Amino acid sequence: MLENPRSPRVRAVAKLAKKPARQEDGTFLLEGPQAVSEALRFRPELLVELYATPTALERHPAVAEAAARAGVDLEYVTEQVLEAMADTVTPQGFVAVCRQFPTAVKDVFAAGPKLIAILEEVRDPGNLGTIVRAADAAGADAVILTGRAVDLYNPKVVRSSTGSIFHLPVAVGAELDDVLTRARAAGLRVLAADVKGDDLLAVRTEGLLDGPTAWIFGNEARGLPDEKLALADRAVVVPIYGNAESMNLATAASVCLYESAFAHRS
Repeated sequence: MLENPRSPRVRAVAKLAKKPARQEDGTFLLEGPQAVSEALRFRPELLVELYATPTALERHPAVAEAAARAGVDLEYVTEQVLEAMADTVTPQGFVAVCRQFPTAVKDVFAAGPKLIAILEEVRDPGNLGTIVRAADAAGADAVILTGRAVDLYNPKVVRSSTGSIFHLPVAVGAELDDVLTRARAAGLRVLAADVKGDDLLAVRTEGLLDGPTAWIFGNEARGLPDEKLALADRAVVVPIYGNAESMNLATAASVCLYESAFAHRS
């Protein structure tokens, strides 16, 4: 059992909460039984190290069983060690170190996608993780981060995705112009979510959501600048029928992605 919270191994894991350490090492931090279970189920080859407290394993014996089936070594640690490793204030008994695994943009389009989410300079880690989760739930084929987006492997992004980061391809480091050129070449209509756009209900009624679609979602504070918005085939707004001043980006993205999912399945 690993007992010293100030040991070099513990410090090395804890450093992964910071981007420079993740970039240098090519790994990232994974916390909690749900995220660890999803990694073990879908991408066990990515797990480099797996730590758990005895109490956590008593509560979640299936995690230990999944690790054994996948051939992933699990090391016991004390509560103090786990707290020192984790990014959260109240970790749930599991911490893992995973290899980063971004997808190349060309591979996204080579797979013939029918629905993708393009996030242009989305900076909030909670929003990014939630949109990845929503895209996964809506059956999207991929998520692509363009411009100066938040790091995909930021601990809050990973936590907010609740394991969806392991379910669908996510491409990073792309430029919007190039992505849209590839999207059109692959036969996708490009729709941009923007407050200056046409009502989503009208766009749905026109049948514009029925075919393969690439949705663009812009920065939380600024949205999409006019020159970026002009690159889309159509701008679309999610209408607000009540008295809310605005809608959270992740919520609007979820609505748009699900509208496309409904149209594809109707």
